[in-house]
Amino acid sequence: MTSTLGGLVSDRPHQALSRAVVKTALYRVLMVVVSVAVAYLVVGDVSAALSIGLATNVVKTVTYYGYERLWDRIAWGIPTAE
Repeated sequence: MTSTLGGLVSDRPHQALSRAVVKTALYRVLMVVVSVAVAYLVVGDVSAALSIGLATNVVKTVTYYGYERLWDRIAWGIPTAE
C-alpha cells in the first residue's frame, strides 16, 4: 500500500459508499431531533421548530457526508499494515 503527502493521504480501500450513506442518514436523524427540540425551546412553536430543524439539517447532511468522505481519504492516525 502506498500513500501520498507524507503519509497523510491513503490510497487504501475505503469504507463502502452504502456504509457512509447509512451512517450519515442515521446521524442526521438524531441531529434533526436535537435541532427541532432546541428550536422548540427557543421559539415555542412546533411548526417553526420543525421548519428550522429540517432546513438546517438538509444543509448539514450534505456537508457532513462530504466531510466524512474527505476524512476517509486521510491516513493520519490510522495504523498501516506493513
